[in-house]
Amino acid sequence: MKTRITELLGCEYPLIQGGMAWIAEHTLASAVSNAGGVGLIAGGSAPIDYLRDQIRTCKTETDKPFGVNIMLMSPNADDLAQLVIDEDVKIVTTGAGNPGKYMAAWKQAGIKVIPVVATVALAKRMEKAGADAVVAEGTESGGHIGENTTMCLVPQVVDAVEIPVIAAGGIADGRGVAASFMLGAEGVQIGTRFVVTEEAQVHENYKECILKARDIDSRVTGRSTGHPVRALRNKMTKEYLEKEQAGATFEELEHLTLGGLRRAVVDGDVQSGSVMAGQIAGMIKEKLTCQEVIQKLVSQTDELIGGKGFYE
Repeated sequence: MKTRITELLGCEYPLIQGGMAWIAEHTLASAVSNAGGVGLIAGGSAPIDYLRDQIRTCKTETDKPFGVNIMLMSPNADDLAQLVIDEDVKIVTTGAGNPGKYMAAWKQAGIKVIPVVATVALAKRMEKAGADAVVAEGTESGGHIGENTTMCLVPQVVDAVEIPVIAAGGIADGRGVAASFMLGAEGVQIGTRFVVTEEAQVHENYKECILKARDIDSRVTGRSTGHPVRALRNKMTKEYLEKEQAGATFEELEHLTLGGLRRAVVDGDVQSGSVMAGQIAGMIKEKLTCQEVIQKLVSQTDELIGGKGFYE
């Protein structure tokens, strides 16, 4: 399954595992890379020493390409930007900001830089700044989201830039991958589907929530704050949305979600924690290995559009 993305990243399949905070660590990343995709380790706000260990451990588990996701609004973004150079990481995806100030140093280090974008304007700005590709992420995604749907965003970004585009948001099977290619993408980034794998170091309660989710179980909180987040509905989202509607302050709302993702992922508190997942959660009905997920994605996509010129 060759595209400009597989050539750029040196992977077998143009399938990237999303850099999900508290979820995307070395076990999951190496499993995805070993299965032919590209695994990512989430930088988040984690301590630098912890992330250094994550990167070094991942290198012992796979000799295939893997990357690190850097949230640019994170307080340790500068340190993390240097860490990926020091540890010879070859792929970096970025979110929540403009990586422009790091671009020259990253390029000099031979790093492929792939920002996540939610608008055409940002995609064009990232191309101008020197990005190698962009992830066009639709509002169907779990976690922090934009407004445009994947179906609308991807073709507009494809038309606006020359660099390859990776589609994200609402992709859980080969139909989603095939649709992304038909919209002009040359790869896909998948998050929620990889949460429900044997290798994901996530509390079983979190995985069960996704397996039991229906199409109507997704909620978006924080629209009033300008930082909308998609998660599965629970006691926390209900309380948040009620307070938001009642005009609660940013500080009150922030207090409600503080540490929420960690509570859900690590402690298994899926009622007061934040069970971030995409709208695609309702499609996920079984826990598989990363190898099985990727082979299913590839075979389903091949059945639909193989030999049609979308990839070699």
